[in-house]
Amino acid sequence: MADNTDFRIEHDSMGDRHIPSSAYYGIQTLRAIENFAISGIKPLPTYVDACIIIKKATAIVNGELGCIPQDISQAIIQAADEILTGKFRDQFVVDVYQAGAGTSHHMNVNEVLANRALEILGEEKGNYKRVSPNDHVNYGQSTNDVIPTAIRIGGLLALAQTLHPALSKAITALDSKAGEFQDIVKSGRTHLQDAVPVRLGENFRAWAHILSEHQNRIYTASGDLMVLGLGGSAVGTGLNTHPQYRARVVEVISQLIESPLEPASHLMAAMQSMAPFVNVSGALRNLAQDLAKISHDLRLMDSGPKTGLKEIQLPPVQPGSSIMPGKYNPVMAEMTSMVCFQVMGYDNAIALAAQAGQLELNVMMPLIAYNLIHSIEILGNTIAALTERCIQGITANKERCLAYAEGSLALVTALNTHIGYLNAAAVAKESLETGKSLRQIVLERELMSEAELATVLNLEQMSGILPLMAESGEVD
Repeated sequence: MADNTDFRIEHDSMGDRHIPSSAYYGIQTLRAIENFAISGIKPLPTYVDACIIIKKATAIVNGELGCIPQDISQAIIQAADEILTGKFRDQFVVDVYQAGAGTSHHMNVNEVLANRALEILGEEKGNYKRVSPNDHVNYGQSTNDVIPTAIRIGGLLALAQTLHPALSKAITALDSKAGEFQDIVKSGRTHLQDAVPVRLGENFRAWAHILSEHQNRIYTASGDLMVLGLGGSAVGTGLNTHPQYRARVVEVISQLIESPLEPASHLMAAMQSMAPFVNVSGALRNLAQDLAKISHDLRLMDSGPKTGLKEIQLPPVQPGSSIMPGKYNPVMAEMTSMVCFQVMGYDNAIALAAQAGQLELNVMMPLIAYNLIHSIEILGNTIAALTERCIQGITANKERCLAYAEGSLALVTALNTHIGYLNAAAVAKESLETGKSLRQIVLERELMSEAELATVLNLEQMSGILPLMAESGEVD
């Protein structure tokens, strides 16, 4: 049997358990560790931050309102600040697949804060008569209002710290490449077949515009995360909370995360509906779908080097084969696609979990919390890596682009308004069968003069973007 100094005894409604003396978590966390040895995945640091920020805010407010003693309030606040600087992170140990609603993780947070507060007050860990995880750290709260609030705060933190900065840099990098490549003409492609010419720069500018629109959609969707149901307590009635607590705690959290939050107008509704998370997740899925498309385009345009398109060169970042020397693969784009597929899968799981609530509570919140915050962070990290290690280093193969543009049968499209669709189709067919150029066939058939052809088959003019129509109906 271990020496008594190696453990302490804690008691809950189910009995006594031995807790390692070094542990800041307590008996309820220990039971969760034993029950949920499922994935080995621990709570995301950003999610822990969100929970700790909530606990710090509630300690501040409950201390100010006289709901808990001031010395205990200050000790909890100090413990929270220590965790937010990176201490005691190894104490948050409950698997992400756990008790419904997130009670296990919530009690893990409460116990760590209580035991560190006890140390700050000069007491031994486990002396919950002095500082209780339930009666002090969790005063006026319930898992049922803390966890949906933590998902909101965690989502806002992840967006601000990871995804939005990455998107902004990617948009800037794509716009920069658009300017660099604006004078390069290449063949357009629809259905993976030749189409009329485009500018390589416009390809990149289109991608920048797509990402910018997605960023705006995510900003709009994330507005739902700024409405907090904290103060609803167990079922949304606010039981065991001070009358001033609800408004004051939202105000304090707003200050802590520097974001304009507001109390929910109906606490019960805020507790039951997962719609805000589905909305944000849907915006992330939408981004992932277009980001995957962009990554596929990059791979196609870089395909080769001898037997593919090779219109652009993605920067080689590592050897591409264990058997073929000198091979370099578009690994950053490949990784991007995989992450996008994962985000799409997470979104589907969030939708299923969101509709699985019953009556006053949705017990699937742990899954929603992990999938939503993880989606934001892996998308942000992916976009940052793709920008730094791929987009910024892309070069263009101008000669290859021009050769494809000049050799495309789709150039015949420009002849439609001059010789008619059927004549143009006949010219294209003969060119494909004989190998003659479009120009040669048109001249042989005496459909247009050489001067007319030089004007109509001008690649620079054909690949330009037509300006928007002015209000007067004239083109600028």
